[in-house]
Amino acid sequence: MMATAWTSAIFAVFTWWFFTGAILLIVRRSDAGDTTGHGKSVVFTVPLLALGIAGLIMSSTVLTVSTIYVAFLSTLLVWGWIELAFLAGIITGPERRACPAGLKGWVRFARAFNTVAYHELLLLGAVLIIGAITAAGVNQFGFWAFVILFTARISAKLNLFYGVPRINTEFVPVPLQHLKSYFHQGSITAAFPIGVTFLSVLTAYFGYNLLNAGTVPTTVGYALLTALATLAALEHWLMVIPLPDAKLWRWMLPAPTTTGKSNEL
Repeated sequence: MMATAWTSAIFAVFTWWFFTGAILLIVRRSDAGDTTGHGKSVVFTVPLLALGIAGLIMSSTVLTVSTIYVAFLSTLLVWGWIELAFLAGIITGPERRACPAGLKGWVRFARAFNTVAYHELLLLGAVLIIGAITAAGVNQFGFWAFVILFTARISAKLNLFYGVPRINTEFVPVPLQHLKSYFHQGSITAAFPIGVTFLSVLTAYFGYNLLNAGTVPTTVGYALLTALATLAALEHWLMVIPLPDAKLWRWMLPAPTTTGKSNEL
């Protein structure tokens, strides 16, 4: 079953890359369009969100190779729509101003949280909803995939706030330019080893279950989760190790607008 595991892992890596690139492409094209472009992109992709929710509901009751792939892709559709709504500046937070110079401590943290509060609450709500959808089912791989993405996103945001040596702001879209003022480029803090350790434990846990999977469907499911958790941990290390990870998507994106503002994630 190792061939099945490797195929599933490669599938997870490809879909992660593809979905990320697709979101960045939509956001950059909206940046280059009129002022309503971002809102339109979010509205027009609502059917994909609905498709993802329907896929999670239908796949949760059956544990087969096909339903596990459906659950995984459905999770990415839900996650992708929420991320698009955030990057489009539609679902962010009540604070949309840059961080004042010299702001420190709890006041700075509270202000930073207010820039993304609605997004964080939506993500938490999605975790609870997906958990409720899949709780009584035999196929919970979609739920755990969302948990990995949720955990990695929260940890990444905390690390960007507290400080990491390498911050890639190349893909931050126009509506979120103010967020860059809340990033801190510097030495790592306790947030980094905590986040990396937790994601590494998740990777090891799902990897252990993969090695002990007794059926083809569970092999596929745990291979997908192991690969996704590995990618999440790797993304954290890329905030420390100077590798040109932006090249993974830069080649497929249109040139940024010439408004004097950079477009980065």
